[in-house]
Amino acid sequence: MISKLIFSALLMFSVSGLHAAVRVITSSQDLESIAKIIGGDKAVVESLATGDLDLHLVEPRPSMVFKVRQADMVIRIGMDLDMWMDSIIAAARNKNVTYGSPGYVDVSAGIPKLQVPEGKVDASMGDIHIFGNPHYWLDPVNGISMAETIMKGFIRVSPENEAVFRKNYTAFVKDLGDKIDEWDKKMEPFAGRTLVTYHNSWIYFSQRFHLDIVGNVEPKPGLPPTPSHLAKLIETVKAKQAKVILVDTFFPLQGPRKVAEKTGASILVVPSSVGGKPNVKNYFDLFDAIINELVSAFNK
Repeated sequence: MISKLIFSALLMFSVSGLHAAVRVITSSQDLESIAKIIGGDKAVVESLATGDLDLHLVEPRPSMVFKVRQADMVIRIGMDLDMWMDSIIAAARNKNVTYGSPGYVDVSAGIPKLQVPEGKVDASMGDIHIFGNPHYWLDPVNGISMAETIMKGFIRVSPENEAVFRKNYTAFVKDLGDKIDEWDKKMEPFAGRTLVTYHNSWIYFSQRFHLDIVGNVEPKPGLPPTPSHLAKLIETVKAKQAKVILVDTFFPLQGPRKVAEKTGASILVVPSSVGGKPNVKNYFDLFDAIINELVSAFNK
């Protein structure tokens, strides 16, 4: 009798295991948002980083290693932005999510990359990424490629649910396409407008919506502004008639305020990732928030 009960319990466990949700860990809430949509009820998705933090500076913790050790799939931004993921994956020793395994997903794989450096790259250039500018998710059209790469990852680790993942992907692409049309219409009147950004994180966004970034508050990526750089930037803002200084939520405002005081430009503190502000709960909210803020500022 006992052996039959044990056999029945093992059988139930094995059957339920076949249909267990895919455990997914992402390096950003942007990836988490898209993966939740593609995975649907077939996945449990969690981001290691939150959108109110600079993704360059995330500090690995033992709790992160434990989560990756339990994961069926890891989804990362790539292009050296989330290099901290390397040490976490190595420490986790989970063969299912190491580089080259079915559960390892680098979403940058299908992205047309901007600002890929040519020639020698060294520390004097600041925080330069050798594979190009990694802030590609800020062009919503790239969200389609991101979703496709994530879908393919899900299919590799859970092929029995391929139809579900493809259906969710198709619905996401349609919804995102509709929103892109809406965002394009909102931004169309402001094509060619000049602006300043704090960090060189908005090149994909500006290219998509035909904006002209005339300078950054940072003299070089990752380096704090110096008085001489701010003085030059103030002259540039005046000459180019830039009316907006775009600042990611986690950057300091001392430098932008000095520029704004001397030029009359408006400072817009905006999220550059999902979770960057409390009302930005998914990938669609992210662009709604950024674009509504910009439209309001440009209309002043």
